[in-house]
Amino acid sequence: MPTRLQRRLEQQPEQGIDMSPLLDVVFILLIFFIVTTVFVKETGVEVDKPQAISIQKMEQTAILLAITDNGEVFYDGSNVGVAGVRGIVEQLQRREPRPVVIQADKTVPTELLLEVIDGAKLAGAKTVNLAALKG
Repeated sequence: MPTRLQRRLEQQPEQGIDMSPLLDVVFILLIFFIVTTVFVKETGVEVDKPQAISIQKMEQTAILLAITDNGEVFYDGSNVGVAGVRGIVEQLQRREPRPVVIQADKTVPTELLLEVIDGAKLAGAKTVNLAALKG
């Protein structure tokens, strides 16, 4: 015959740790970090930039365009071409005015570089800068 203590222990429900509050805190932290993270759009290609004596650091909100040595124009890893520069910059300028930074390979013809600068200026960019290595 079971004793009184054994019967009481058998009747008690099993104790467990409630994980719901812990999961709530983890999800709130996850949402906080996602919302406060700044996503910087990279050009997606490696460009051999020329050197400059005076270099100014640009803020992280700049629109980055890259021109490769074979004349391709990239934004965010995709080839937009010279014709696509105006549309991309116009679309990004609608949200808030931002500077445009062009990472051009040092072998890019001046004519192509000017076409990209013109496209950015016609799209409404107030400032268009060229990226360079610190010399």
